[in-house]
Amino acid sequence: QAQLVESGGGLVQAGDSLRLSCVVSGRTVSSAAMGWFRRAPGKEFEFVATIRRSGSTKVADSVKDRFAISRDNTKNAIYLQMNRLKFEDTAVYFCAFRFRLSYVYNDHKDDYDYWGQGTQVTVSS
Repeated sequence: QAQLVESGGGLVQAGDSLRLSCVVSGRTVSSAAMGWFRRAPGKEFEFVATIRRSGSTKVADSVKDRFAISRDNTKNAIYLQMNRLKFEDTAVYFCAFRFRLSYVYNDHKDDYDYWGQGTQVTVSS
């Protein structure tokens, strides 16, 4: 089992930055692929970013010039740095953990085995 706890969300203005954190217990982040997804009101889950065991990353085209995913093995955590936030970035952001070995980037929610409870990000225009 893995437990994931997100934090760092909040209410910000357009153009601001936020850094989301996801701390994992029960498993080590360096042993897994991990990802960030978001769900805006009335919309489906949307892939945001993923980081593989190797440390290589993939960020969704819609945000890749503004968002970045990273990992800190010493803190057993991953992060999502979000810059130049826009109103349309408003959503609940979830981190996810995949313990099954993978050789590709995992950019679909069904690829993941454990999820956090989510953290709300609200961007005012």
